[in-house]
Amino acid sequence: MENIQDMQEERFTLRNARHLAADYMRRAIRPGDTVVDATMGNGKDTLFLCELVGENGHVFAFDVQAEAVARTRERVEEAGYAGRATLLLAGHETMNEHVNRQVQAVMFNLGWLPGAQHAVTTKTGTTIAAVQAALGLIAPGGIVTICVYPGHEEGTRELQALRELAAGLDVRRYNALYHHFINAAQQTPQLLLIQKNK
Repeated sequence: MENIQDMQEERFTLRNARHLAADYMRRAIRPGDTVVDATMGNGKDTLFLCELVGENGHVFAFDVQAEAVARTRERVEEAGYAGRATLLLAGHETMNEHVNRQVQAVMFNLGWLPGAQHAVTTKTGTTIAAVQAALGLIAPGGIVTICVYPGHEEGTRELQALRELAAGLDVRRYNALYHHFINAAQQTPQLLLIQKNK
């Protein structure tokens, strides 16, 4: 347990959905854990997760774009973490086919690859399938974070479908939380957090 002085060193600042997701990941993941980055993108989340799992943990990372895998590989290798990550050129909805063990956490950052074509974006159908797969993979006490970007048509559909999925989860097995900044623009990123109870 942290002592009061350590807790008071850094003041709390309420920031965006991505920062909230990262805060939850820091609390949930311990060195040696296995986790999943469901949306590799530029590799920032993969690198962050590699740091959290330490030298004895492992990160499985997914993306359907070769450019995303290449960017992530470069970032992870530069940090010296190549042995901590399996980078897969595959849709996140296939994670059950590639991850053969329980995981402590799964991180989704939906939308498109920053700096690339906006025509290639996560899709509602495969996103829902991926989240369902993630819920089956996480260990009791494990979490799934999902950053959603409703500022475009597909993102709005994803948010609606994900909220329905989360709201329908059995409360005896899962806790589901929805973060939405109510004084911000409608297209502001939003966060869903799901934790498996048992």
